[in-house]
Amino acid sequence: MNFMKKVAVIGAGPSGITAIKNFADAGFSVTAFERCSGVGGNWRFNDPSGHSSVFETTHIISSKYTSFYEDYPLPESASDYPSHTELLNYFNSYADHFDIKKLIKFGTEVKHCSQNKDGSWQITWKNLNNDEIHENHYDGLVVCNGHHHEPRYPEYPGNFAGEYIHSHDFKSAKPFTDKKVLVIGGGNSACDVAVETARVSKETHISWRRGYYLIPKFMYGLPVDMYALKNRWMPSFMREPFTKLMLQIFQGKNKDIGLQEPSQNLFGTHPTVNSELYYAVRHGKVSPHKDIERFDGNTVHFIDGTKDDFDVVIACTGFKIKHKFFDKEFLSFEEGKVPLLHRMIPANIKNLYFIGLFQPLGCIWPGAELQSKLAAKHLKGSWKPKRPLDILIKKELDNPDVNQIDTPRHTITVDDFSFRQRLKKELARAN
Repeated sequence: MNFMKKVAVIGAGPSGITAIKNFADAGFSVTAFERCSGVGGNWRFNDPSGHSSVFETTHIISSKYTSFYEDYPLPESASDYPSHTELLNYFNSYADHFDIKKLIKFGTEVKHCSQNKDGSWQITWKNLNNDEIHENHYDGLVVCNGHHHEPRYPEYPGNFAGEYIHSHDFKSAKPFTDKKVLVIGGGNSACDVAVETARVSKETHISWRRGYYLIPKFMYGLPVDMYALKNRWMPSFMREPFTKLMLQIFQGKNKDIGLQEPSQNLFGTHPTVNSELYYAVRHGKVSPHKDIERFDGNTVHFIDGTKDDFDVVIACTGFKIKHKFFDKEFLSFEEGKVPLLHRMIPANIKNLYFIGLFQPLGCIWPGAELQSKLAAKHLKGSWKPKRPLDILIKKELDNPDVNQIDTPRHTITVDDFSFRQRLKKELARAN
């Protein structure tokens, strides 16, 4: 058979393990590199590598009914919204079922990737157990290292004199007992952290730069993503106003409890799926504020002229897209749009694939599973895009699934249902 043999996979998180499985199924000799001592990536709570950004009480924001690999369903016993422990068990079970752990070099860090003139890859990696440096060559490279490991801090004038951390380093509310805490952000991590610290802190406050839609985890007795799927028949111009009306009926308006009203459309930012922040604010457990103007010692000044003193500031402000193992001149997605076909194939670099480098309005690994199947077929030569890559990438960038605000945090969003349908359509064309 005339196709490339050796493939390197970087990362053994949810996207990495399905890439390993599907490239191996396609007949490639796969070697995967993973910093941690086991699979699961971001879902390895408190892993010694420091990679994970989940905390003690983290549960996924999509339900078990939409958050599984098609070829390996979650167990029926799983919670409607599984915890990080349940998910890690699931990823381990997946890896064991398909016998892929033998293909993973655990405790290794990829230090540098460069491409040779013939399209092959030179991979330099470090054994973290003995600090030995190794170098190997591969015919294809699959990047699955995720996009939740390089914290993005907000910038404000002045300096904060108290404890200032990013949500990446938040593991438990216990260290914040009897402290006065300010949480920055209105996304899923921010709302979760605010609710958790409010259980033990002296006071918890939350600062929003803009208004956010808060979506409850259940509507009409269903997990909210199942409710959304039932409404897919509705034309898009009707779906958004109908959903906003339902949110008002279920929860009321943000402004009624001191939270900012959103000015963007419903999916102009990534949905914040949280049923507890409204409760916490209405019970006086979390106090809302507008954006920060500046820091002055322990005093935080807000843009509306108010100020308050805090012991701790927790920035829940997202992550940078960073691939340190590439020379920045060779490839960088830190700024601007990410030019990849189906969020995985670059136009001008052969034999390179990114799996899981997207932010769905739902769960990431079902889409990553389909990506990896299509990528393996592309490398094998059994699937080809219909038109030149640069043309297709431009079309994809010009026609996003959702129109989101122009910030560094909103460059890789897809509608998970539509995204998966497109990938399945392409897979159906493959030989």
